[in-house]
Parts: sequence; structure tokens; C-alpha cells
Amino acid sequence: MSDIRSSPPVTTPRRPADDGPDVTGTSWPLPQGAYWGASTDPHGVGPGELTAPQPAVGQGAAPGGQPEPEPESGPRKRDPFLDNVKFLLIALVPLGHSLVPTLTADSSRSLYIFIYTFHMPLFVLISGYLSRNFWVQNSTAKVNKLVDTLLIPYVVVEVGYATLRWALGHKWSLSIDDPAWLNWYLVALLFWRLSTPVWKRMKHPVPVAIAIYLFAGFSDINGDFSLDRFFGLMPFFVIGLVLQPEHFERLDRLWIKIVGVGVILAAAAVAIFVASTRTPVAPFYFKGSYANLDLTWYEGLGLRTGLLVCALALSVAVLALVPRKETWYTDLGTRTLYCYLLHGIPVMIAKEMGWLKFPWLFGPLGVLAISSACFALAIVLCLPQTRAIFKWVLEPRLTWLYRRPARS
Repeated sequence: MSDIRSSPPVTTPRRPADDGPDVTGTSWPLPQGAYWGASTDPHGVGPGELTAPQPAVGQGAAPGGQPEPEPESGPRKRDPFLDNVKFLLIALVPLGHSLVPTLTADSSRSLYIFIYTFHMPLFVLISGYLSRNFWVQNSTAKVNKLVDTLLIPYVVVEVGYATLRWALGHKWSLSIDDPAWLNWYLVALLFWRLSTPVWKRMKHPVPVAIAIYLFAGFSDINGDFSLDRFFGLMPFFVIGLVLQPEHFERLDRLWIKIVGVGVILAAAAVAIFVASTRTPVAPFYFKGSYANLDLTWYEGLGLRTGLLVCALALSVAVLALVPRKETWYTDLGTRTLYCYLLHGIPVMIAKEMGWLKFPWLFGPLGVLAISSACFALAIVLCLPQTRAIFKWVLEPRLTWLYRRPARS
């Protein structure tokens, strides 16, 4: 098991060690001799997915857009950009959940609204990007991957959090069709990935996804099997499906970074204003019908359109500003699944014990303290040591569950 590595020279990309799956549903290590690049996701190649060498996001392209010659030996290296993005995003997940007890304070409410405007939409967009070639080849390995990295963790987390709630004094409750708390993402990602071939067949998938997203607000879709989130965040997954590495490369320009800073500052100002008006936070969950949100049909359409635009603008700004080189947290971004699935344990205990309701936490100082603690928690949960401890339960080897593929 590898430890956090010190940053190598910029010209030396890295090959991941046995890093395991991340929250986007991908897993490591790659099989020996595997390559990835523009034709395969730099983080989405699973066992058995071998492709011809292609330039990876942000590297390996010669002038004129032609790929540089491949080294004679050794696999292509993993580009750090998306790992940086994923760690920064996953650090916001426990922060958002920890702010809930203090939402009566404007400072907490402002940060909460700012985070929820873009952090899960961008995560879904990244998941879509990493699913572009999920069903291209070796469908047997893909089915195994869906079970190993999504369904098994889903069952484990459902049982685990039901047990934790019972241990904290709540009534025992376990429902396989109603995901517990943070488990909704695993089910929604499963359905998004199963729908990938349909979107890949369409001529104009993004407008269709946006239309479904808007008209889904007319229906009262419940949370069974995360269908409300499946439709509510669908456009971001589909947008990720149609993105190419060059789209990320175009964001690496000074003027775009400057605009990105302006977008983030403007969004922060809007979040502060919205929080001061005591606007409900429910619309920022990207679920719920217009009727449930007490909106007319035209108000609902306008709100969903506005949220879509704001989420995409903030996502682009964040992608433009995230470092593209190796950083001290790049390696942590390869194990985001552990932070996502495990952070609920300390957060739930802190809520039940009242540790997040101390009076001094209801203000800017409290926001700073909660943010610092959650950032430290994200670091710990993304460490290789954490994976070594919990691998047996979150990544059990289930080779006995599958039939061997027929030999050709």
C-alpha cells in the first residue's frame, strides 16, 4: 500500500498504486499494460479495458493536436487534474453535512447554499465524463464493476448506517429501496451508468436531458431508488458524457481563470444575499416537484433553469482554477469513495451528541472551525491507511460470485 507521495517534478506524471475505487465508481489498479487517454477515461479504465495509447487530459499532445509518440515501455501515466478536482469536491461533502445544525446562522447558511449550488452537480459531471466509454468493450467486466463498486458498498452502507442509528437510540429501520442519507449517490450513479448507451446513441443528448430535467419538476417523484436525484441531476451527467479532454484543456487560460475568480466571488455574494432573505434551501438539492416547493409551473421552470446555469458556471470556474499539476492532495483524490461512505459516521455521532450545536459555532468563527475540522477529516479518510483498514468491507473480493467468461 502506498503512502502519500511527495510531489514529483512536473514533467514526471505518476502511476497510481493500489488506490482502489473513488466516489465516481472507478477502481484501481489498472491491469499491467493498460493505457488511457483521450479515447479512455484517465480515471475510468477498469480491469480488461485495454486501448491504444492516446494523450491524457492536459498532457501528451504535440503541436497541431497530434499525439506524441508513446514510450517504448511502461503504461501511460495518470493525469493529476481530475484527482485534484475530486479531492477538493469530496472535502465539501462532510462540510455541507456538518453545517446543517447551524443553518439558522446566516454565515453557515450562506456557505451551505454556495456549496450545494455546485459541488454535487460537478461531481455528477465528472462521473459522466469518466463513464464515456464505460460500455464500449468488455461488458462482463463492466457488470462486475457495477456490482463491486456500487451495489456492494450500497448494501454495506445501508446496513452500517441502520446499525449506527439503532446504536444511537433510534428505531431500527432498513429499507433497500429508500437510500439512507448519503447512499442516494451510489444508486443514482448506477442508473446513470446503465443509461449511458441510450445517451451515446442520441444526436443531441444534452438538450434532451435538460428537457427531461425541467419537465420532471411537474411530477411528484419520490426518493425511491434515488429517482428524484436521478432526474434532478441528469443534465450534469449527460454533459459529462459529451465532454472531451480538450474541453478541460481550454479552461487552462489566464483570462478564463480571472473570470472564474469573478464568478466565484459573485456567487458568494449572491449566496450571502439569498441566505439573508431566509430562502428555503430545498431547491438546492436538485429534487422535489414544483408543487412541493410551492412554486407555480413558470416559477419552477425558471428556478430550475437558473440553478442549472449557476451550477454550470460555478463548475466551470472551479475546473479552471484547480491545479493541473501534482499537488500534495493529488493522491488523496484517488480514494474519495472512502471519504464519501465513511464521513457520515463521525458527522452523525457529532450531530446526535450535540457537538455541532454549541452556541459559539453559530457564526463566522464556527464556520471556520467546522470547515477546518471537515477538511482534516477528508484528508484522514482519503489516506491509504484508511483504505487498508476498511478495504475488507468496502471492497470485498467477490470472484466467487461471477461465472467465468466463455473462452472464444
